[in-house]
Amino acid sequence: MEEEITLDLRDLFIILRKRVKLIVTITIACTLVSAVLSFFVIKPTFEARTSIIVGKPQTGETKLDNNDVMMYQKLIKTYAVIAKSERVAQNASVKLNIRYTPKEIQEMINVTPQQDTQVLEIKTENKDSKEATAVIDAVTSAFMEEAKASFPTGGTIEVLDRARVPENPIKPNKALNVAIAFFLGLMVSVGLVFVLEYMDKTIKTEEDVEKYLNIPVIGIIPDQVIETNKKKTATSKARIASKQVEV
Repeated sequence: MEEEITLDLRDLFIILRKRVKLIVTITIACTLVSAVLSFFVIKPTFEARTSIIVGKPQTGETKLDNNDVMMYQKLIKTYAVIAKSERVAQNASVKLNIRYTPKEIQEMINVTPQQDTQVLEIKTENKDSKEATAVIDAVTSAFMEEAKASFPTGGTIEVLDRARVPENPIKPNKALNVAIAFFLGLMVSVGLVFVLEYMDKTIKTEEDVEKYLNIPVIGIIPDQVIETNKKKTATSKARIASKQVEV
């Protein structure tokens, strides 16, 4: 049983080695295509974000009990709905000189209440890093105005982390794309090699004769003899043809 497994593994290695040029070519081609797309074709995408915290109104009391904390944690979900509302999007569109429609702004931003906190995160993606920051600033300003108007006694709303112009894009992940393309090209090429080998029914070696026909090999005709016979046959045909022309 161990011998059969060894032979099978050896056969697989022989198959791969026989078409190693095809494997290398496909793998390198996939890697190069991915590198060109990632570094020169696909435009980078930048992400800008801001964090907003909701707290207790400014009164004489400074301490928060558990009920207050739970109330503001629930209230933050309401503020998230307000941040995605059409009214906020309309005001943000005006602040951006109507470069985007309210619907486009609603689709651009992502509002996420941080679990078990009083913090609300607003973020967006854009091909232009400065434009991404401008959108976040406009949405944040419009949201704070609308939230204070809707809940004048709902608590204080402050910017915890102001949006900054991102320096590095979040995508494409160039190194990851190239690595994925390399392994994908390797897997595809190896799979193609086995498919070609499976479809190839020709017998090329004496081992193939013994393996597939189950008969012993008596002798092997060297390639040099075959080439010599081909040349002799071609010469004989040429002589016969010339004689026929003379007649």
